[in-house]
Amino acid sequence: MSLRTFRDALIVMGAFIAVIWVLQIVNAADGYRLDMDFGILPHHVSRLPEIFTAPFLHFGWDHIEGNSVPLFVLGVLAAYRSIVRFLVASLIIAVTSGLAVWFLQSSNELTVGASGLIFGYFGYVLVRGFFDRNLVDIIVGFVAGVLYWTILAVAIPGTPGVSWIGHLGGLVGGVAAAWLLRSRTGRPVAARTSRPVPAGGPAGQSVEDMLRELKKEF
Repeated sequence: MSLRTFRDALIVMGAFIAVIWVLQIVNAADGYRLDMDFGILPHHVSRLPEIFTAPFLHFGWDHIEGNSVPLFVLGVLAAYRSIVRFLVASLIIAVTSGLAVWFLQSSNELTVGASGLIFGYFGYVLVRGFFDRNLVDIIVGFVAGVLYWTILAVAIPGTPGVSWIGHLGGLVGGVAAAWLLRSRTGRPVAARTSRPVPAGGPAGQSVEDMLRELKKEF
C-alpha cells in the first residue's frame, strides 16, 4: 500500500457515494420509477442485466443513509491495496449477490440497494489478509470485523423486510473474490553465492610467495 493508492481508494469511493446520492435525488423526484425500471425482479430473464444497476439505487432516504457510511468505509478498506483488484472484486460481488437474489428470492419481490456490495466488501476485507499472508491486511480485517460484525445479523434467514439472500450472496462473493484475487507471488529467495576463494594456497598466499619459500628450502 502507498499513500497514492489510499488516496485513489478515497476518490473512487467518494465518487461512488456521490453517484448513488445523485441517483437517489433523481429517483425520489421521479416517484422512484428508476427502482421499478432497473431493480432486480427475480426469475424474469429480461431483468437479469439489472443485477448491475440495482446496487446504485435505493428505496428511500433511510435506505441510502443507512448504506452510505459502511459502504464508504468498507469500500476504502477493500480498495486501498489495489484499485484494479477492487474493481474486479466489485464485479464478482455484484454478480454473486445479484444472481442469488434473481435465482432464490420470491419472483414478486423487487430488490435494489448497495447492501450486497457492503456485505461483499466486508467478507473481502475480513479474509484477504489470510489469503495474501499479509499481516497489515489481517489487522485491517480484524478491525473491520470488530466494527461491523453486527451487520451479519441481517444475513440470517428470516430477517423481516431485508433481502438477506442478497446479503449472503454478497458475503460469499467477497470471500470468493479474496481467494481468486489473492497474491500468488512468493517471498523472494536470496540467491546463493559461493564465497570467493583467494588465489594461491589455503592461507591466502600468492603463487610467487610459495615459489620463494620453495627456493629457500633448496
